[in-house]
Amino acid sequence: MATKGFVIYLLAGFSVAILSVFFVQNFKNGDFEPKLYQSFNLLQRPVGSEDKVWPELEFSWRIVLATVIGFLGSACGTVGGVGGGGIFVPMLTLLLGFDTKSAAAISKCMIMGASTSSVWYNLRVPHPCREAPILDYDLALLFQPMLMLGITVGVSLSVVFPYWLITVLIIILFMGTSSRSFFKAIEMWKEETILKKSMKEVPVNSRGELVIDTVYEPLVPKEEKTALEIFKFNLNLKRILVLFIVWFVFLLLQVFKASEFLNILNDLVACTPLYWVLNLIQFPAALAVFGYECVKLYKESKKRRLEGNLESICEADIQWTATNLIFCALCGILGGTVGGLLGSGGGFILGPLLLEIGVIPQVASATATFVMMFSSSLSVVEFYLLKRFPIPYALYLMSVSILAGFWGQCFIRKLIAILKRASIIVFILSGVIFASALTMGVIGIEKSIRMIHNHEFMGFLDFCSSQ
Repeated sequence: MATKGFVIYLLAGFSVAILSVFFVQNFKNGDFEPKLYQSFNLLQRPVGSEDKVWPELEFSWRIVLATVIGFLGSACGTVGGVGGGGIFVPMLTLLLGFDTKSAAAISKCMIMGASTSSVWYNLRVPHPCREAPILDYDLALLFQPMLMLGITVGVSLSVVFPYWLITVLIIILFMGTSSRSFFKAIEMWKEETILKKSMKEVPVNSRGELVIDTVYEPLVPKEEKTALEIFKFNLNLKRILVLFIVWFVFLLLQVFKASEFLNILNDLVACTPLYWVLNLIQFPAALAVFGYECVKLYKESKKRRLEGNLESICEADIQWTATNLIFCALCGILGGTVGGLLGSGGGFILGPLLLEIGVIPQVASATATFVMMFSSSLSVVEFYLLKRFPIPYALYLMSVSILAGFWGQCFIRKLIAILKRASIIVFILSGVIFASALTMGVIGIEKSIRMIHNHEFMGFLDFCSSQ
């Protein structure tokens, strides 16, 4: 019921915000003259000048503070499974002085570094509850194609939506998801408190197993796996290969669309047949992988229901009916579209969504970070080919993020083991989203006010002429 209420909140908020554009677009005050304004998404829109601004990498209090913020943001972002782009971009623009396009590109480098090291750490960690990989490959294959497809759609729409509308959508989405995650974390904290009290009343052995008035140990003791055995168990090369193929197909299409690389495409114009072919060809690749995973989950779920087996196929605590599969597909596309529209990727949607469908925090964090590694690396390769970021700065901040991603996961896992409270991950997730809402919202409001004072166009732009 809470999930339905949250979805209604998002749909109502987005609908009111989008419909209000038509009122603003037709409103004239005094000598207000609508004019065509080339729009970008929030993480790519220039603030002030559109020229590249790449400060020199030299020791100063700014670089020290940026290192601290980058380390903490990467550590918390990967633990929560949201990346931290909403923190990195304001830091790079306001503190270090980068232009917003370059800041967005460097932010993706930091997210890629942090998520990669986090995935490497998670591959060496066993599942906290049962004999299963810590990464849920079924959910990754289900959501990754739809997220990447949605991101492509969102990036295209980002040049059509007015700047102030993107700011409003940021506030609606991030405040909603952070609030929902915060209340969920409180519920989990209360449940963990009750569980800890009950465990104190029941004797347990050294492995946390219940001991019911007995003095003997199991005849066949549970064997502890080595780090290498855990790594091999968590690594599913076949599933990773499928995800890599989808990633590579999307990468090739993005490279083809970048007219700088191929002279034959130098005259590529939006809304021409070639433009639509390069965009629409992404749908078969994404839908093929998604459809295969849907059929697999649906058949296995139906088979288990008929047999009376209530065990979940994957980590999600839902029945994989046709309705739920369609809902997940829409959420994946919506999450990717919003992520592409805001320039933040899909982590801010996928992390809370996995928690909503019943995935435990440790697996939700590991799976969301795993998916985020593919989407962020796709952006990094594209930005590198476009020469959007300075290599020295990118390497330095990415190194900081790599260390932060690994040690952040290590510290939080140890803390969870000591306190026996996985809700810590959800609290961190909520905090990162809330901090991103504040930083990106403040910057967006300031820029929107400046546009109003300059009497700039505040409505939708034509899709074809704005690409």
